[in-house]
Amino acid sequence: MHDYTRTTALVTGASKGLGEAYARELASRGAHLVLVARSGDALEALAGQIREAHSVRVDVIAADLSDRRSAHAVVDAVDDLGLDVDLLVNNAGTGAVGPFLGRPLGPTLQSVDVNITALVGLVHLLGARMIARGHGGIVNVASTAAFQPMPYQASYAATKAFVLSFTEALAEEVRGTGVRVMAAHPGATDTGFFDGTTASMNPKATDAPADVAARTLDDFARGRFLSFPGRASQRAGAFVPRLLPRGTVTRLTGNLNRRLGFQDVSDLDPARGK
Repeated sequence: MHDYTRTTALVTGASKGLGEAYARELASRGAHLVLVARSGDALEALAGQIREAHSVRVDVIAADLSDRRSAHAVVDAVDDLGLDVDLLVNNAGTGAVGPFLGRPLGPTLQSVDVNITALVGLVHLLGARMIARGHGGIVNVASTAAFQPMPYQASYAATKAFVLSFTEALAEEVRGTGVRVMAAHPGATDTGFFDGTTASMNPKATDAPADVAARTLDDFARGRFLSFPGRASQRAGAFVPRLLPRGTVTRLTGNLNRRLGFQDVSDLDPARGK
């Protein structure tokens, strides 16, 4: 079992939702933290709460991961702090919802840069250092959305499919080096993912962020390269699409999202996506 005590973990998207849950859970297991997100004020507030609750070091790096220069900026900030990152938790993620051609382009491009570009950059920069040291770990948070095309969440599911493929390939590349890589695939989680739009999730079908974070870290501690930290039905739902024709899967997920009303999504804030 992996021991998180006195390791230094960098968590992206740490200011709220699942990222906050990862930060709190890691601290409870004795890990020192580097928290990364856009909102410096929210990070500082969280850092203060964690320091009061646990005897761990908590540092904050405010960075907009939709900026393609952000990975280098984050690593430069880590160097300024004089730290080595033992565990990278690439949790930050965003996704556009609604008909691809009928929605603003901005959120889609932002999703690609946050979910793919920043993730790959941080893995490359910090992962190379882990290889040189002969130890370290990387957890890339993908989604059960990675396992099938999803009409009305077309770009989001596609970015998570990239994370799935990239992470599995990298895990094999680094096998035997002392560095472990794992993909986590949570399902619907109560994180306010659709805030700012008319889309919503069914509360009865969502998992608590604290539970997802704890199960993810348990799976990594057990040496797994794949984690399904949500309810058991989500694991089954991720594997069924592999047994059906791609066209059938796409129609089924499209019908599901239409029943959820995603074809008629609008923004609550008119400025969103400009």
